[in-house]
Amino acid sequence: MNRLAAGVLLVFFSALSLAQTPPPPARVRGTVEKLENNVMTVKAPGGKRVEVKLADNYTVVGLSRAKIADIGAGKYIGTTTLGERNGGLVALEVHIFTEAMRGVAEGHYPWDTKPDSKMTNGNVADVKSVGKDRMLTVQYKGGEQKVLVPPNAKVVVYGPAERGDLKKGAHIFCVAQRAADGSLSAARVNVGLKGITPPM
Repeated sequence: MNRLAAGVLLVFFSALSLAQTPPPPARVRGTVEKLENNVMTVKAPGGKRVEVKLADNYTVVGLSRAKIADIGAGKYIGTTTLGERNGGLVALEVHIFTEAMRGVAEGHYPWDTKPDSKMTNGNVADVKSVGKDRMLTVQYKGGEQKVLVPPNAKVVVYGPAERGDLKKGAHIFCVAQRAADGSLSAARVNVGLKGITPPM
């Protein structure tokens, strides 16, 4: 096989591989406008309306206010951070998972709340006081991060919710799968209870 033919085949199979790569998931934030026939219409922060097709067996998880004191060793948490201070990533928010949700989205990776923000999901191995702040050691498969939680960080806890909580005006967050035609679908929705906006 000559070099030209080999090059053509390489380009062909590379293009084929790219064509088969599924689109990345979409993070949907905003307020519920309506829910009809399992299609949830969400008004995003910028005013854009987004439709998400919910699975027939979709679940709803509630988010309620919590306190920094509720973040104890052994808890499985997620935290969005931005920048560093005193040797730790600075938390914008912390959400405390239920034990049944342990392992959800575990790891440390880029996030889109703000430019250069990160998300860390893992187990709290240690909590120390640093002045008015708390320094968490968050461990996950393959590594760990020091996370500084200031008093103004938003702290929420996951808990039970009903499908009826997805009413007009409710604040939601969900990770939706994007089909090749651009349509979105999801099997789980996080909803803020008592007017809370999911901080992720």
